Amino acid sequence: MTLANGVTLLRIVFIPLVIILLFLGLNGIAVILFLLLSFSDAIDGYIARRFNQVSDLGKFLDPLADKVLVITVLIALVGLGKADAIAVLILTARELLVQGIRIYAAKDKHIMGASPVAKWKTATAIVAVAMLILNLPYANWVLWLAVVLSLISGGGYLWQSKILKQLKLN
Repeated sequence: MTLANGVTLLRIVFIPLVIILLFLGLNGIAVILFLLLSFSDAIDGYIARRFNQVSDLGKFLDPLADKVLVITVLIALVGLGKADAIAVLILTARELLVQGIRIYAAKDKHIMGASPVAKWKTATAIVAVAMLILNLPYANWVLWLAVVLSLISGGGYLWQSKILKQLKLN
């Protein structure tokens, strides 16, 4: 276990606190904690590179922590009537599909990092979640932009995956 992986795990551990704050109606504190957890992604990446702690576990766990954070909060926001359920369903399905592709690829020691479009999708989803928590105008439009980016990047993962290569669709 490296320090970088420890920071990643802390992100996951604090997700329930964000949910509790949301359901208590403490939206300001919830959005601050959500954004801190989201931006801590850069911290664990910096630590991993700076102290030579880049690991296959970190490459796998880091994007998973991002997904769990964003999707869990989005599902809570659907429950609170703040997020479009269809958009959240599409994002969740895409995340499960991509994670499945990554797990399948990892069996052959192939670690799939996040694509540039996937990084934009994550950033857009984080902005959308913050806007939704704060009931800002156009929040659901930003969420749908994240959906479009997720479909584009998800297609890219499918295209490069061994599954399609085996099916000779690539």
